[in-house]
Amino acid sequence: MTQKLQENNAAVDVHAMGKVAVLLGGASSEREVSLMSGQGVLQALRAQGVDAHPFDPSEQPLCALKEQGFARCFIALHGRHGEDGTVQGALELLGIPYTGSGVMASSIAMDKIMTKRIWRFEGLPTPDWRLVASVQDTEAAFAALGSPMIVKPAREGSTIGLTKVTDAAQCAQAYALASRYDPEVLCEQFIDGDETTCPVLGEGAGAQALPVIRIVAPDGNYDYQHKYFTDDTQYHCPSGLPASEEQAIQDLVVRAYRTLGCRGWARADVMIRRSDRQPFLLEINTSPGMTGHSLVPMAARARGISYEQLCLQLLAGATLDGVPSQAKD
Repeated sequence: MTQKLQENNAAVDVHAMGKVAVLLGGASSEREVSLMSGQGVLQALRAQGVDAHPFDPSEQPLCALKEQGFARCFIALHGRHGEDGTVQGALELLGIPYTGSGVMASSIAMDKIMTKRIWRFEGLPTPDWRLVASVQDTEAAFAALGSPMIVKPAREGSTIGLTKVTDAAQCAQAYALASRYDPEVLCEQFIDGDETTCPVLGEGAGAQALPVIRIVAPDGNYDYQHKYFTDDTQYHCPSGLPASEEQAIQDLVVRAYRTLGCRGWARADVMIRRSDRQPFLLEINTSPGMTGHSLVPMAARARGISYEQLCLQLLAGATLDGVPSQAKD
């Protein structure tokens, strides 16, 4: 993968890419993280001679992309109206190639419940769950799934609105928090064990997993602050897992990625159950973070791919649904 990526980067004509918009910020609850991701990507692309410019959809309409002559977009938006298929659909209508997954895969992957339904149908392991619409439903889910139980919005990221419930008395508060962000609330069986994540690059049969990262957060609490704003969380890459476990996780996330029809890149989160070392898919992110604390760049570095190379390769692969950008140039 490293050699192939470097060869692809060497063949990229940055001037032929034209004017590039780095979409960042937006109006989602992950705006702050998106701004950090976008600035990192912007600097990396400019350092390689790309005519890249920041574009915040919360400050100007997407139709301005066409009016301002942008030829392609690097999507560094996170959360709703960024990685949920809406921006992707708008770019399809504008005819501007973009990085990452298309409309359908983006929409499905953003919805944790739909993602889990498809993975379960395809025989891929994911923790048991319940979709709830009230405190009473949440209490019933806790009785069925057991303690601990994770309660979270169905269509948010970065652990926003998430609660780890260990007592039925916590259900009301957990439901109230999650439902502030989404009317659809997911109650999920907690998997006790090692927390890992694994990025995937490419498309279809060419999709390949990067090295697995094992995450060790303070008291097992890998929350918003520990993800982006502290240095207390430990990231092990190489993971330190047995080679057979690492390979099993990589194979699993590639299957999960292909099953949803993802392309370009994504990152899947996986828990390894302590009792029997069974891996379970939690979710997949189709517009992963690119901040100083982000995990895709970390895994890429372990494979010998620099941040700048990664950004350029992702941009070079920008497409419209089913149509390579090169065919549009």
